[in-house]
Amino acid sequence: MMKRALFILLIGFTGTAFAQSSQDFMIGGGLDFLKTDNQEILQKAQFGFEANYFVIRKFTVTAGVELWTERESSFVFGSRWYLADKFFTRFRGLIGQNDFSIGAGGAIPFKRNWRFELIGDFYFDKEFAVRTGVAYVINN
Repeated sequence: MMKRALFILLIGFTGTAFAQSSQDFMIGGGLDFLKTDNQEILQKAQFGFEANYFVIRKFTVTAGVELWTERESSFVFGSRWYLADKFFTRFRGLIGQNDFSIGAGGAIPFKRNWRFELIGDFYFDKEFAVRTGVAYVINN
């Protein structure tokens, strides 16, 4: 009985798992809703837009831009490594802020090519941020 329930549950999840493939692109944007250097709610904001190219199924190269309301904007470059279809780690360099970040996140599909993302990043200047956003996979 338990094996049958697990099998049915697994089949149900595979129907919602839309994986990416090598040579696909993914574009997305998000905003930080929590950051350690924010002293007051809605005092400042940080937005990010990026494009990812899947070199292989589980590894991307990334380029994008980070926009701050109180700082200079930055060009972003980096990569993502997908540990599983929905979980990844990432490393990014921010040219303009002269900083690096390392983070991890999850991508939850909600339509065929759309994903909701939640990401936590540690910045080398000793800050931490939690970001939420959406991404769209362009299948090649």
